Amino acid sequence: MTSELHAPQLIFDSQMLYLVWIPAEPDIVAKLVPEGLIPRADGAVYLNQYVVQDGMQTSNGAEPVDTFGAYSLTYLGADLADLDTEAGVPARWWTHYFNSSEAMNRYAAERGVPTGVGRTTLEVVDGRVEATTYLDERPVIRTVARIDNGPTVRSTGQLRYITRGDGDGFTSGRYPFVADLASGFVVESLEFLDPEHELYAFRPADPLQVTFGFYSPSITFCYPGGEGPLGSFHGS
Repeated sequence: MTSELHAPQLIFDSQMLYLVWIPAEPDIVAKLVPEGLIPRADGAVYLNQYVVQDGMQTSNGAEPVDTFGAYSLTYLGADLADLDTEAGVPARWWTHYFNSSEAMNRYAAERGVPTGVGRTTLEVVDGRVEATTYLDERPVIRTVARIDNGPTVRSTGQLRYITRGDGDGFTSGRYPFVADLASGFVVESLEFLDPEHELYAFRPADPLQVTFGFYSPSITFCYPGGEGPLGSFHGS
């Protein structure tokens, strides 16, 4: 069954925890990047754990079919070399994507995203942010961070993800966002909990080296955004 929704779709006011770090086994992660793309020299990888509490936070919330609904999502992958945006944001390759929404999985899969089923929880209590990713109802990733009660900071820009569908060519997608970032953000721990799962290769090096990260209590973005063949004006 194909999706009846048209790109892009807007996601409004979601909670998001986003990290970039150096993994313990960058050579293994690099093998997940296809020929034609180059992992960053430092082997950096990324993780996004986010939650949409209400289906009406999506631009398809009132559609009669294929609505994303309330959903949670964890995705991760590798940062890429030589494909930064004009603002210096690295392009990224999805290796894993675990969504609780069947309709959103179909929508994303049609655009070359490696979708799978999973759910994510994100809780904030007394300045402690904890995000946990579950596959087959088993916890496989857990992130813990701290924030303070200072004012949030507005951040805007575009992220860039590279995908590949049924054809041979790559597609570049621009994902614009407007986010309010919590202040005092510090990562306390990032755990990959199942040594038997292929995700375990993403576990962080010791000591933990987080190169970028934030928690946003409210982030709005398009999914996917402007797309075009890699190397074209639209997909540059």
